[in-house]
Amino acid sequence: MCRAVKTRSAALKLLRPHQWVKNTFVFVGLLFGHAWGDAALLTASVCAFAAFCALSSAVYVVNDWIDREQDRAHPVKCRRPLASGQVGGLAAAFLAVGCLALGLGLAAYVGTPLVLIALAYLALNLVYNLGAKHVVLLDVFIIAAGFMLRILAGTLGVGLSPSHWLLLCGFSLTLFLGFAKRRAELTALRGRDAASHRRVLSHYSPAMLDKMIAVVISAVVVTYSLYTVSPETIALHGTHNLIYTVPFVLYGLFRYVFLLHRREGGGDPAVELLRDRHLQMAVLGWLAVTVVMLS
Repeated sequence: MCRAVKTRSAALKLLRPHQWVKNTFVFVGLLFGHAWGDAALLTASVCAFAAFCALSSAVYVVNDWIDREQDRAHPVKCRRPLASGQVGGLAAAFLAVGCLALGLGLAAYVGTPLVLIALAYLALNLVYNLGAKHVVLLDVFIIAAGFMLRILAGTLGVGLSPSHWLLLCGFSLTLFLGFAKRRAELTALRGRDAASHRRVLSHYSPAMLDKMIAVVISAVVVTYSLYTVSPETIALHGTHNLIYTVPFVLYGLFRYVFLLHRREGGGDPAVELLRDRHLQMAVLGWLAVTVVMLS
């Protein structure tokens, strides 16, 4: 009985449900498209979110299977279910296929555009695992593209038109998270052979990544600020006051950089958001002010 419980717990851990917080990018279109009062769009967005939760879990299972040998040499990732032997290959295969079927089924329920975006997400991850993850810069751009597909799933995938400014802001934000992830990996593997864990790390340095992070943070602030004051946004939402959400964005970004440099965090945005109260307050404050301004 105890062994069965441990096996189920390890299987659930393999699916990484805490990472589903990343799929909340799907709801950006619903929020900024003033569509939360439309029952059909709300249902479609929730289904899109659930579809990406299932698909991302399938991808995590496959990634962990491919990376299991490298993970065993990592100080933290060695505890992952496949790397530690808590879950076998056959069980992992069943989990991946089940999540894949569920995700594509939910996407098909919503409509063809979401199916195409879901397939693009799977193809992108296939390209990443077949070798793109070893190509400097391209690896981070592919990670960012995965986040962008989540935003498109919650906009084009459910019949909403995305704002160009929000797309630019979202892309800049996800590049920031990608470069921060690489920076955190270098820090975590300090004193070890980083390239033996992830080959592409041999091409990065902390100084280089700090410069890239500074550039993309600036892009996030500029594009989001321009979105809040653009005539198109003001006309759509009927308010000039979205500019008051910018301080929350700035605080969240600066807090993340602080965690990256002083707390040896930043490697996993989902984990940081779930455990850091300052990040939680920044996100909740941004969300609350945004909802009030758009209501």
